[in-house]
Amino acid sequence: MIHYIKGHISDTMTGAVAIENNGIAYYVNVPDNSYAFVAPKDELITLYTAMIVREDDISLYGFTDKASLALFKLLLTVSGVGAKAALAILSVGSAFAIKQAIVFEDVDTIQLANGVGKKTAQRVVMELSEKVQKIPELMLSEGEENKKIVTKDEDKAKTAALEALMALGYMKSEAMAALTGIKAESTEEYIAKALRNK
Repeated sequence: MIHYIKGHISDTMTGAVAIENNGIAYYVNVPDNSYAFVAPKDELITLYTAMIVREDDISLYGFTDKASLALFKLLLTVSGVGAKAALAILSVGSAFAIKQAIVFEDVDTIQLANGVGKKTAQRVVMELSEKVQKIPELMLSEGEENKKIVTKDEDKAKTAALEALMALGYMKSEAMAALTGIKAESTEEYIAKALRNK
C-alpha cells in the first residue's frame, strides 16, 4: 500500500496527473479541483493515495489533503459508489464542502458529480450523514487541512460554470472535461476558458 507520493507534477491529463519521484512517474487519478493540476512544475507536492485493486486493473487515487482521502474511502462504503463516482463527488467541491452537503442533506450538490444520479446521491446522504461527522481529518479547521485545494468561492464559481455549460448544450461529462485543470477566479472566466478548451 502506498500512503503518499511526494514529487513534482510532470504531466497532466483529463482526471489524472503524473507525479515524478526518483525518476519514476506515477499515474494518479485526482479530483478535477485538485491543486495538482495547477501546481508549478518546480513545486514539490504530496499526494495522499488510495490503491484500488481489481482483477484487471490497479489504480492510484490521490489527494493533496488527508481529509479528501478519508472522505474518498468513506464514500466507497456506500452501495453503488465506486472509485470513479467517489472521485467525481470530490470534484464537485472541497472535502469540507462535500461534508456539509452530506450533513445538510443537500442531494442536489452531490448529484452534480458526473455519473451520480439522484438515487445514488440520496444513498450517500442517508448512509453517511452521521459517519461523515466522525472523520478526524474533517474535524480540523479548514485552514489546517484544506490549504492545497480549490477554495469554496472557486467551488461555487466552477459549479455555476458547469451548470452554464450544460445549459449551452454540453453533456455533464463534456462540461466536466472542459473544466478539468482550469484555474479561474469567476464563473465567467471558467466558462471562457472551458469554451477555448472545446
